[in-house]
Amino acid sequence: MRITIVTIFPEFFTTPLGLSIPAQAAGAGSVEYRVVNLRDYTHDRHRTVDDYPYGGGAGMVMKPEPFFEAVEGLECGPPIVLLSPRGRTFTQADAFRFAAGPELTLLCGHYKDVDQRVAEHLATEELSLGNFVLSGGEPAALAIVDAVVRLLPGAMSDHDSARGDSFYEEGRGISAPSYTRPPVFRGHQVPDVLLSGHHERIAQWRAAEGRRLTRDRDAKGTGESGG
Repeated sequence: MRITIVTIFPEFFTTPLGLSIPAQAAGAGSVEYRVVNLRDYTHDRHRTVDDYPYGGGAGMVMKPEPFFEAVEGLECGPPIVLLSPRGRTFTQADAFRFAAGPELTLLCGHYKDVDQRVAEHLATEELSLGNFVLSGGEPAALAIVDAVVRLLPGAMSDHDSARGDSFYEEGRGISAPSYTRPPVFRGHQVPDVLLSGHHERIAQWRAAEGRRLTRDRDAKGTGESGG
């Protein structure tokens, strides 16, 4: 697949995309990264990508023209994702959906906001990492890229490891905790069942622990666990 990232900070992606699983996926020929400087699609000598908001107020708003010209000039097809705190929260199901397609375009905002016409008339969807605000869309875009490309052929040397991840399949919550040697560390012991060699009991323990951790997380998230 081809992943296009439109940003005013292309250097933000240089090192991360050259390391670990994103680099392995590219080396295996499963993905091509195209990191594009939004300022290349401006027409003034200052390469301006932002302006004052209509109606007044603090902060600067990113202009629509450079985004539209970049996407059209690069002939990007859907999905075209605007990273935005207004967006729906990105999930593992989205990662699977993107990984199954031939291309993905990520639009990184910055400053106070992005002109709403980018969201309504250019992007096919808006996504967020959660209910918090980042300085720009770059960290969110990088997180999405990592979640997507690790699902591609050749990205991981042991794809069975990915199958055990939290949220890997629909309906699956958090995965069970993991342990490795030594069996006792500073008085803290690995659960006996994991040392038993009994595969059926281990599978049952992992399933039960995953359900318990998912329930605990969901209860904390909805405020059910305390006053």
